[in-house]
Amino acid sequence: MKIEFENICLRDMAESDIEDYVRWFTTETEWSKTDAPWESIDSDEEAERASWRKYYESVKELPDDARRWKFEIERNGRHIGWVSSYSIDENYKWIGRTAEGQTAHRAVGIDICESDVWGNGIGTNALRAFMNYNFENGEDELYTQTWSGNVRMIHCAEKLGFQECGRSIGTREVNGEKYDGLTFRLKRQK
Repeated sequence: MKIEFENICLRDMAESDIEDYVRWFTTETEWSKTDAPWESIDSDEEAERASWRKYYESVKELPDDARRWKFEIERNGRHIGWVSSYSIDENYKWIGRTAEGQTAHRAVGIDICESDVWGNGIGTNALRAFMNYNFENGEDELYTQTWSGNVRMIHCAEKLGFQECGRSIGTREVNGEKYDGLTFRLKRQK
């Protein structure tokens, strides 16, 4: 599946993306300093390659009508990152599988891993395209989460119309400093 939008393309994973993931999770990890930097990336090329190959094998045959939780971001034919979604509960905590009757909200996120394209609105366009995809597939509201030190993501969320709906004071520690965990919500315009 492929979604063209402005200056980017959201698409399913290609086998050639595996080596980008290996690089992003082993040697070119600058992007991870803003995406959950309290979670360490401690891996080697072989483990990453095996993990991403397994993931690729699990998604490579998805039919076009299957709901996607993740797309790769491509700009001018170059793989630069991904958008993804996950479920959170009524307290804005991540949940893996939802239990029957459990409230679950869809949160969206983005990672642009190629630093030479940061700050050009590419991430905003990619997230907007992914939001549109989710709204077209039945979501009435979307959430996004970040931390108070990720100024670029806060700006992106606000630019897209998200409004802060949850703040966990001092719950994120980065380089010895405490930051707030932030949750933003956006209701679909009807």
